Amino acid sequence: MSVIESMHVGRPTSRVDGRLKVTGQAQYAAEYPADDLLYGHIVGSTIAAGRIVSIDLAAARRMPGVVEIFTHENRGKAAWMDRKWRDEVAPPGHPFRPLHSDRILFDGQPVALVIADTFEAARDAASVIKVAYDVDPHSTELERKRSEAYVPPKKRSGIPPPPDPRGDAEQAFADAPVKISRDYRVNPEHHNPMEMFGTTCVFEGDGKFTVYDKTQGPQNTQAYITSVFGLGSDDVRVVNHYVGGAFGAALRPQQQVFFAVMASLELKRSVRVTLTRAQMFHIGYRPDTYQTVSLAAGHDGRLQSIMHDAVAATSHYEDYQEAVVNWSGMMYHCDNVKLTYQLAKLDTATPCDMRAPGAVIGVAALECALDELSYELGIDPLEIRRINFAEKDENTNKEFTSKALMACYQEGAAAFGWERRQPQPRAMKDGRELVGLGVSTGMWDAFLQKAQASATLKDDGTLEVATAASDIGTGTWTILTQIGAEAFGLPLEDVRARIGESDLPMSPVEGGSWTAASNGSAVQAACDALKQSLFKLAAKMANSPLADARFEDVEVQGRRIFRQDDPARGLAIAEIMHAAELSELTEQGKVSPSLIQMMKYISYTHSAVFAEVRVDEDLGIVRVTRVVCAAAAGKILNPKTARSQILGGVVMGIGMALHEESMTDHRLGKIMNANFGEYHIPAHADVEDIEVIFVDEKDDKVSPIGVKGLGEIGIVGTAAAVANAIYHATGKRVRDFPITIDKILNAPQLS
Repeated sequence: MSVIESMHVGRPTSRVDGRLKVTGQAQYAAEYPADDLLYGHIVGSTIAAGRIVSIDLAAARRMPGVVEIFTHENRGKAAWMDRKWRDEVAPPGHPFRPLHSDRILFDGQPVALVIADTFEAARDAASVIKVAYDVDPHSTELERKRSEAYVPPKKRSGIPPPPDPRGDAEQAFADAPVKISRDYRVNPEHHNPMEMFGTTCVFEGDGKFTVYDKTQGPQNTQAYITSVFGLGSDDVRVVNHYVGGAFGAALRPQQQVFFAVMASLELKRSVRVTLTRAQMFHIGYRPDTYQTVSLAAGHDGRLQSIMHDAVAATSHYEDYQEAVVNWSGMMYHCDNVKLTYQLAKLDTATPCDMRAPGAVIGVAALECALDELSYELGIDPLEIRRINFAEKDENTNKEFTSKALMACYQEGAAAFGWERRQPQPRAMKDGRELVGLGVSTGMWDAFLQKAQASATLKDDGTLEVATAASDIGTGTWTILTQIGAEAFGLPLEDVRARIGESDLPMSPVEGGSWTAASNGSAVQAACDALKQSLFKLAAKMANSPLADARFEDVEVQGRRIFRQDDPARGLAIAEIMHAAELSELTEQGKVSPSLIQMMKYISYTHSAVFAEVRVDEDLGIVRVTRVVCAAAAGKILNPKTARSQILGGVVMGIGMALHEESMTDHRLGKIMNANFGEYHIPAHADVEDIEVIFVDEKDDKVSPIGVKGLGEIGIVGTAAAVANAIYHATGKRVRDFPITIDKILNAPQLS
């Protein structure tokens, strides 16, 4: 069986959930109604380390509307062992347990939860709670803890440690004619999605709960709730139909879901808990990181040595890990490579995954260092990347399932106008602005995860596809609808997708850019199984025109199944279902990576990012006036939503390059800019022309539907391209992200 012509897949399609969102009909976690609903407000600590001596609740209890106040002294029952608190993506260590004891591990740590009959009453009562502390010395400054950095003894699941050294990187570096060694810093960033983290726990009676949660995986949250509170899986249903941005912060269950469920269990009432913007700065962040990259090459530009060392921040209670330096061993060909990655413990909350975790940090340093090396050699920055093109993943010695990076370089450079670049820094000027052009390579994993889906055909010819995947703004609702509609030749309005419910077929959390490939392939498998079942029913019918046909010879289109060589010989789906006395027919589909294939091949998405900046020479103000991102990502299911993903990634990359930085007063251990007024993110005026190019790339090994993920590749490499363009414009090399005005004005003139 084959599709005659693509009706939906590969075509730009507006979001099927778009109208609900723009009209306000899409319900988010903190918007679901519930009878007799109570509201919770969290009180956070005002110190970074120490113990609670006393909590004065008297004034708060007298406030009107207050129902209960929970502290470590009267917290509801919850699991004791660490393993009960570990979620699907938890790092090694001791997961944070709210109100577990009087010990304070980080500033803003929850010390009390006020429950009241209105949000305002809970908030006001929380403001009068007085907490006395026994304060311990704290350290929140990574620079001071670098000397205590260590190799994590236990690896985080799914995060490969740096590969063993190959060749002799140190000797090759010493012997090479051209070499550089540079230090880079990426300051901590926070996710700051528009939607606050919220949970509405609806008490259904008889020990049953429906939990509406902001999460990137309803089944992960359900497993966490049942494990922590000792509930059965049938007792808890988690729903997250819509997520107003998450970027990795919602991969792990956050504080508010624990508090909402705990309070609901204790009070036998429905409870809603929503974090404030400031409180969201205490639930995870992109970790503070110091890196040293040392590169050596011959005069021909070929790399002879790569050394990349990183020290990243983590909390005292968990060893959060990312693949930061690994990219330096696979992005370019080099026989001598040595990579190290260490952690340093701080008195902060545990960091968490943020869009393209590890790669954004590590690739930024590598790509800036390679740019610096190109100037030392007098070789065009784009050309040095071509010279050192890697034909395979040299970390694992595996073949790429596909790699159209050379085409990305070619098509991106042509669209950007790279040929107009003048080699010398400060050579291009427009009025009072210096103009710079920069380039970077991007790379991100193309995963296929285990996933399941169902497909249900109704007797009226409509179709429902279902899987527990989330849609965090990526367009999952739409692409799954497209896949189902394509499989049965139906208009989109005749296909309904069901996602974001814990009782649907198994799905991993939505992260890592694997949802389209994994859940999309599972939906395709379910549709294929359903078509086979439909064909078998049709072939068994009396006087069936398909009785002597093979499954490969028939097509399903427009509510009919018919022979490809003679479309008139077929049957209506309604007729088949009626004959079988069925109102609906359901089949399951599942997908998982092939272990045999994984032994030989490895998959990545690649990109080439080109950036143009204009820098006011007197004021140091940077404008990113153009970005071209050429991406090779396998089959593109929906160019419209795919482009949106790249645009979002590029904007976040601009934020990393120029704006985003969580600033801590280390004397207090307190984040001082925990708000939109002082934590700078790109605004409309900061984002000008962004062009997205999808390079043609066919890959029959990466996933059953030939798809690679797009959620992360747009951000990887963008910050480096901007940084490299700033150097080309000004002759000043800033190695500390974000590159703010003061750093540009104070940087020494190198060229």
